[in-house]
Amino acid sequence: MSDTDDEFRIRLGRIGNRRGRKSTSYVKRVRNIVAKLGARRTRRGSAFIGSRIGRGHAQGTVSASPRSAGARRVVIKARIVRIKAGDNGAVRAHLRYVQRDGVTREGDPGELYDAGSNQADGKAFAERGEQDRHQFRFIVAPEDSTELADLKPFVRDLMRQMEADLGTRLDWVAVDHFNTGHPHSHIVVRGKDEQGKDLVIARDYIAHGIRARASELITRELGPESELEALRKLENEVGAERFTRLDRAILQDLNGGTLRLAAKPERDRPRHAMRMGRLRTLEQMGLAEETAPGVWRVMPEMEPVLRRMGERGDIIKTMHRDLTAAGIHRAAGDHMIFDGEGDATRVIGRLVAEGVSDELHDRRYVIVDGIDGRTHYVDLGVRQAADEPLIRNTIVEVRARDVSLRDVDRTIANVAGRNRGVYSTELHREFDPRASGEYIQAHVRRLEAMRRQGLVERSSSGDWSVGADHLERAGQFEGAQRSRSPARITVLSWQRLDELPGAPGATWLDKQLIARSPEVIPSTGLGSEFEGALRLRRQWLLEQGLAREQGGRIAYARNLLQTLERRELAEVGARMMRETGLDYAETKPGDRITGTYRRVLTLNSGRFALIERARDFRLVPWRPVLERAAGQSVTGVVGGEGISWSIGVKRGLGR
Repeated sequence: MSDTDDEFRIRLGRIGNRRGRKSTSYVKRVRNIVAKLGARRTRRGSAFIGSRIGRGHAQGTVSASPRSAGARRVVIKARIVRIKAGDNGAVRAHLRYVQRDGVTREGDPGELYDAGSNQADGKAFAERGEQDRHQFRFIVAPEDSTELADLKPFVRDLMRQMEADLGTRLDWVAVDHFNTGHPHSHIVVRGKDEQGKDLVIARDYIAHGIRARASELITRELGPESELEALRKLENEVGAERFTRLDRAILQDLNGGTLRLAAKPERDRPRHAMRMGRLRTLEQMGLAEETAPGVWRVMPEMEPVLRRMGERGDIIKTMHRDLTAAGIHRAAGDHMIFDGEGDATRVIGRLVAEGVSDELHDRRYVIVDGIDGRTHYVDLGVRQAADEPLIRNTIVEVRARDVSLRDVDRTIANVAGRNRGVYSTELHREFDPRASGEYIQAHVRRLEAMRRQGLVERSSSGDWSVGADHLERAGQFEGAQRSRSPARITVLSWQRLDELPGAPGATWLDKQLIARSPEVIPSTGLGSEFEGALRLRRQWLLEQGLAREQGGRIAYARNLLQTLERRELAEVGARMMRETGLDYAETKPGDRITGTYRRVLTLNSGRFALIERARDFRLVPWRPVLERAAGQSVTGVVGGEGISWSIGVKRGLGR
């Protein structure tokens, strides 16, 4: 070490202010950092939107800057779910669903894990959150997730970083999915902090902070993304039939719907070539036009059209994958997307597959191999906690949700119109003295459902304020319901089609044989199998003496369906008598039924409820509402339209 190492030279400058400098506030320092990183500065006097309320707002603000060069992309989808206090049925249903079969690399059910265990207890997690007001659900999908041998360490590192940013420990569970081309993780976080208080996360952190932290972690694990990797990924987007990053960059450079390349030059030659290639692709799609050399006019509907094309492409890939897995081969021209428009408001066929179209919002789809010879993709909408699990190869009917006005809405409007915009049960009875209590309650339930959507108001006295535009509001309500659940599915036969020709009981084939307007069946696809099953069923009915040939036509026995159902119930009843030691009591119209509901039986004639008494039992048509009364005493009266059930004392279940 030389003698000159400690020397320094004084440079004279201007004499500064001798007064002490005012310290810079923390908020100002954060803004200065954001400005240096290139983020937009917040304008003074801008409207307050609450994006910084909650934990993590500082990190969210800093993370709003553009992604740095070499940082790897991570897609984050987030949803805040409100929970009814004490009712965690939806939470349990979501946890069961993300652990469904076929989501691992080996096709097995997914397993929950948390910060300290690879086998977390989902039931205990749901019980801890019974009193939570809300819950956070995230889907984390690194673009290069296929290069990770295991997603668990990455997710745990991300959650530890989130805890540091938010200043609290988090109660969370996660499941990794490998059933798509992009491995991803589902993370469920309780809406409570470590002190038991409501966890509020700033919107800026949800929108930007989590993605930035995940990007840092994946970049640290795999190394920065090279320029060659980035160009290769962009090159794959040039001819893509979906909305891409190249399209987003083009939209950002537009001025009045026109892109002038001279005004927005791309100095990097490979990227310039990709932008030009994308513009030519858009031109072929009819979404862009070169009006002059270097001047392009972009259609205003470009983004929504490309997004719809991307969704359709994903649907076609999904249909091909599910049909191949089921061993069904149909021409690509026979693949249809059921939208419920026009005359195609109904599809009947074999259920091929059920899956998730939007994992964050629990929207599900089904693939139906229709008797019309085509295969149909059907969006069923948001999964409900009360939805029954569907069974593959059953025969189902799908109907588009009807959005037309209902009689209940017209009745409400009429009652309110005569009473200065007020509806109540008393006013309804004055309007229609013959209306039953159950009928009036159906109108109240309708108003209550609309109230939850903010379309009607209820006073403290229980009356309803119904405006003159009630029918228009009812139409809005139905439109919202259709967006949430665009189609409904009904099981016509719980048995496979090849099991029906010789099955005892009133089968779906029998209903088709005696129908006044039978289905029009083409001789292609499932239609040919359906025709063959009908021929075999006719022959079986002839052998059983339930049909006969008459003048070149087949005449079926009177009350064929009732006869077949009664035979099957008698056969099942006799078998259960031997098993239980109880007598079987046949049910007739007008009978009053009392007993304990035990379980549901799935027969060829449909589903039947086992109602047990001290000495005998009955088999009666099953309704989903009975599942609330498993093991409880029920009472019902057999009527022409079904059975009106009650549980305990005067608790109506409806028809």
